[in-house]
Amino acid sequence: MAHTKLAITKYFRKLKDPRIQRHRKHLLIDIITIAICAAICNCNDWQQTVTFARCRHDWLKKFLRLPNGIPSHDTFERVFDRLDPAAFQACFRDWMHALHAALGLSSIAIDGKTLRGSGVGGLKPLHLVSAWATANRLSLGQVAVDEKSNEITAIPKLLELLDVQGALVTIDAMGCQKEIAAKVIDRGGDYILTAKDNQPSLCNDIQTCFHKAIEKDFVGVNNDSYTTEESGHGRKETRHYHIITDPQEMPSRADWKELNVIGMCYRETECDGKLHKETSYFIGSRKAKARVYGNALRSHWGIENQLHWQLDVGFSEDMNRVSKRHGAENLALVRRLALSLLLQHPGKGSIACKRIEAALDTAFLEEVLNGDGSSGKI
Repeated sequence: MAHTKLAITKYFRKLKDPRIQRHRKHLLIDIITIAICAAICNCNDWQQTVTFARCRHDWLKKFLRLPNGIPSHDTFERVFDRLDPAAFQACFRDWMHALHAALGLSSIAIDGKTLRGSGVGGLKPLHLVSAWATANRLSLGQVAVDEKSNEITAIPKLLELLDVQGALVTIDAMGCQKEIAAKVIDRGGDYILTAKDNQPSLCNDIQTCFHKAIEKDFVGVNNDSYTTEESGHGRKETRHYHIITDPQEMPSRADWKELNVIGMCYRETECDGKLHKETSYFIGSRKAKARVYGNALRSHWGIENQLHWQLDVGFSEDMNRVSKRHGAENLALVRRLALSLLLQHPGKGSIACKRIEAALDTAFLEEVLNGDGSSGKI
């Protein structure tokens, strides 16, 4: 049978097989392809993956050799635990870069997520730091946090994997570190970092600058403001963003590479007749309007709503009990790839509905795998 090429085979063909020769009953590219297709098609563990593959054996044979039929769930588990996560991610990154190359990256959010189900047998749950293209809705990469470390050490490693040239990188308070700011600049991007209690001197400097500016009614101060209002489900939220560009009176400015903007966000939230007020602070390297900063900070939480929430609710990530480090990390990458491809499909349905449709309709599955909503090209 003549086989049609899948994008998966193009981007994962260079992946080194970790098995010794006599244990290679099933081709590595076949195993990888089945895993990704199954994740798209509503399968959340290896048993479900095998069930999908057996039911779609004839369709898979259009693309794969499958010399010894469908691998067992034990084979999937062993192979993914032995795969080098760095090498697997390099293939993933090439595919995601190809998808977003024509679109360009305007904003990248970086945040961490714990895989709670992986904490069994005395192991701590695996914690991953991920990068998310907020406008493109693409997962760009992930790095596992070392058990004896935290996100501060993982974020620079993740930045090394990413092409952030020209992008605006947003990171929450955990990543508000001088070394991380410098890393973003060195990689060709700009940063927006949220400043909280873990940086008391920085927060104090920002507050002092704003107090002095307010006292003279911002005369001679390069500043800008932006306000948003949102309401729905009995909740009303107003956000006031105010920034100062080139904060001359900020003592610690020189400690942060290319720090050009300081800002504050005053938020009022009214829900069930109760009013909640909060003020937060941030710093940035890009000289831009308050609207740019407000939109970037607001869209940062897309990594929570569009990536982390979808992985937990739609892909049952927190319930997955794969505990071996490489296996859990590689399977997490498969989920992120599947979610990214589903989000690129222009169909109006939810992710849950798209996964069911892909499982029932191979033409739709081919559209998802193309990454552009077209069929018949893969």
